[in-house]
Amino acid sequence: MAIYNRIADFHDDLSRIRRDIHAHPETAFEETRTAQVVADELEKYGIEVHRGLAKTGVVGSLKVGNGTKRIGLRADIDALDLYELNEFDHKSVHDGKMHGCGHDGHTTMLLGAARYLAETKNFDGTVHFIFQPAEENVAGARVMIADGLFEKFDCDMVFGMHNMPGVELGKFAVNPGPIMASADFVEITITGKGAHGAYPHNGTDPIVVAAQMISAFQTIASRRTDPLDSVVVSITQVIAGHTSNVIPETATLIGTTRALQLETQNMIESEMRQIAKGIGDAFGAHVDFVYDRRYLPTINTPQEAEYSARAAADIVGEENVIRDKLPGMGAEDFSWMLNERPGCYVLIGNGVEGGPGGCHVHNPNYDFNDDILTVGASYWSRLVENELA
Repeated sequence: MAIYNRIADFHDDLSRIRRDIHAHPETAFEETRTAQVVADELEKYGIEVHRGLAKTGVVGSLKVGNGTKRIGLRADIDALDLYELNEFDHKSVHDGKMHGCGHDGHTTMLLGAARYLAETKNFDGTVHFIFQPAEENVAGARVMIADGLFEKFDCDMVFGMHNMPGVELGKFAVNPGPIMASADFVEITITGKGAHGAYPHNGTDPIVVAAQMISAFQTIASRRTDPLDSVVVSITQVIAGHTSNVIPETATLIGTTRALQLETQNMIESEMRQIAKGIGDAFGAHVDFVYDRRYLPTINTPQEAEYSARAAADIVGEENVIRDKLPGMGAEDFSWMLNERPGCYVLIGNGVEGGPGGCHVHNPNYDFNDDILTVGASYWSRLVENELA
């Protein structure tokens, strides 16, 4: 691997920062300590720091030379609401919160690149280092954009990166096109008419209506979607009733949907609304339908995907870059940034199962693999030097 020697020289500093952030996890829009650590490091490197977007977001800007091209590099900084089961020295000091997805490592890799690029200045143009809060569950990227991210820090292209347990250290994966799915959330309240369980004909049973809807929703994937496309419709909660001999007045369905194309995402909502209303009308029940479009599909633009693959190959070798990564049905709010600007979301191997970094994310035993800190920081740096040559 062609890891930058200068970055390798300060690996211990990066590991210290990463473990400090891991020990002090903060969740959505509460990342005040993490934001302060990031801002202090950027200022130490001589980078101009801006704070306040999406409450706890931090943007560092570094301009070198007279080049007019601008590139955005994004890392997420938030943690999960999850009890950590690890027992190492840098385990979470906050019960019920932990860095179970590697955002501590993402933040640190970008700080490593910022330090290197500020020292070497081997590029011509502007780099915006975007440290984004609230990736988990609430789509903080969308909030940063609404707060004026690209008006204040315009980018010609924008890039993100996530660690990938199960893939060995020293490998990258990318795909031109969809790489992660949308994630929408639905809540349907069905209001019927309560009745004694022994006399159901006196009421309108919302549970029967709910059951019909659950079955019908599955036809969206099996009968309304091209078999070569991908759709998930999952009803994950059914809430109704209080006792065994009473038909309740209401029933609530809660769930999530996933798609790899914007057009398919639009279709799912439309079909679910139509099915819910039609079945409700058929049974004489009132239906309240709430659909939250929270994450778009993460779709890499082909040219920027090639830029990412080329930079990764420069660091780890062409043979270690997977260029046709199959998309996953998980979601990522970096999709909102890709909806605004061309760019690419790349995956970096965190380690194989059974070894360091092999535990999958959103697991109470997960920990980011410090051995990839210099790999990721070198990739970021190479990407900038290539595209702002």
